[in-house]
Amino acid sequence: MCVRTFEFGILNWIQANCRTDFLDTVMPFASALCNHGEVWIALAVILLLTRRYRRTGVVLALALILDGLCCNVILKPLIARVRPCDVNAAVELLVSRPTDWSFPSGHTAASFAAVGALLTEKRRLWKPAFILAVLIAFSRLYLYLHWPSDVLAGAILGTVLGFAAGRLTRWVEKKTGRARPVGREGET
Repeated sequence: MCVRTFEFGILNWIQANCRTDFLDTVMPFASALCNHGEVWIALAVILLLTRRYRRTGVVLALALILDGLCCNVILKPLIARVRPCDVNAAVELLVSRPTDWSFPSGHTAASFAAVGALLTEKRRLWKPAFILAVLIAFSRLYLYLHWPSDVLAGAILGTVLGFAAGRLTRWVEKKTGRARPVGREGET
């Protein structure tokens, strides 16, 4: 079976079995939360402005920067994958058609980069962030804007970049002699 046929099967199943008036309202909103990473950028700023959680804010901000570079600057133009809504124009879009390429899903990658950053920092906030990330990722399929493999790749890439941001921050702290702030593990 052709991969594209399999992925269309998933997208068309969602359209045939999950579409409701309620979700037609919720999914564009969920997707819009991360149109430019807004929700995660706002969280990073809040954490950066809070002395107790500043390091977590640094890790989250770094994860989002790494994600933006990897997804939008390198991978999307390099792979140049057409979106499913461009291949199957018969599907009625609930949002404006994006003008960039499909692979990987930037919304999903940014969301899971945030989850990875919060998880590597052992912050309990990763749990609600994970729920929101899954909702945003599903919204990209529901809205027929990404192939399932775009979303899967975005989730994997984002998570890896979130963890990489944590490791990079620890490496810089070690090289510069900055000690990690003392605090209880698993807070927030």
